[in-house]
Amino acid sequence: MSKPKYTIAVTGLNNTDNPGPGVPVIRALREAKSFDVRIIGLVYENLEPGIYMDGVADKIYQIPYPSVGSDALMQRIDYINTKENLDFIIPNFDAELVTFINSKEKLESLGIKTFLPTKFQFDERDKVNLVKFGEKYGIDVPKSESLTNLNDISKLHNDFEFPVLVKGKFYDAYIAYNSEQVIGHFNKISAKWGLPVIVQEFVKGTEVNVIALGDGNGNTIASVPMRKQYITDKGKAWGGITLGDEKLLDITKKLLRESMWRGGMELEMIKTNSGKYYLIEINPRIPAWVYLAVGAGQNIPEALIKLANNEEVAPYTKYDIGKMFIRYSYDMIGDISQFEQLSITGEL
Repeated sequence: MSKPKYTIAVTGLNNTDNPGPGVPVIRALREAKSFDVRIIGLVYENLEPGIYMDGVADKIYQIPYPSVGSDALMQRIDYINTKENLDFIIPNFDAELVTFINSKEKLESLGIKTFLPTKFQFDERDKVNLVKFGEKYGIDVPKSESLTNLNDISKLHNDFEFPVLVKGKFYDAYIAYNSEQVIGHFNKISAKWGLPVIVQEFVKGTEVNVIALGDGNGNTIASVPMRKQYITDKGKAWGGITLGDEKLLDITKKLLRESMWRGGMELEMIKTNSGKYYLIEINPRIPAWVYLAVGAGQNIPEALIKLANNEEVAPYTKYDIGKMFIRYSYDMIGDISQFEQLSITGEL
């Protein structure tokens, strides 16, 4: 019996030292056992490495930044769809998710399916709401405060002990050991990602992460915990290993059950020396280390596509403990004609 073949558009091909999830998501889709794929890469910059990597995307289209507005993005998606007849889109950046979530009906009218959290779920787990989120779902969360101007920083001494974490509303996190460093990080982050900037209590311990997939009905379709073994100066995992952590999995399954989470997510946790877990962040989409989960036996992008297609998907019940991933840099040789074609036409 022949397998169906889907045309799937994927964003996040910036496979740099701050990698997007697009390339590993595509690798996972190409390894899917239940369907074949034609991959359409959607990119914001014309130097995203995934554009030029062999065997990644079959066709590339440049799309406008989310800041331009949803109408411009949907017009571009409409045009791409007339050329490619898209079946699914997997967006992989926090900053673009709201546009895709709000455009669900428009996409469906074009015959394009997604599988994303609801707008309420996206907002509820936002960094500025994380403390309330933890209280609602019974998860310990470090104390945090939203900063909207420099005057707020002078008040930190009343509520926080240094060091603290300074975070952007979408990306970036830095440790600050004094108010002057908080000011520096505040200026840098707010210029890049806007306001608010979040200050979070620094919890000592080991960072452990979980990648998970919820079906929107309270069921956990997939979940794999990982410990970072090598971390870049941007705080990104450059190496990691799967863990056999039942308590962490129980926390994840309880959260997905009670929140009725729909789609992929990543829980970033700190495990203290006393064995207590603190939730420091929730990423509302598939993380960049997803290929480790695939290598451990859970092809999350494949399962996500089946859920988007309204298929019944049996939960994964096991994964390999002790599987490792290690990222590396690799110099690709291309031709300026590729860059020129994408720059001029927006297609490659």
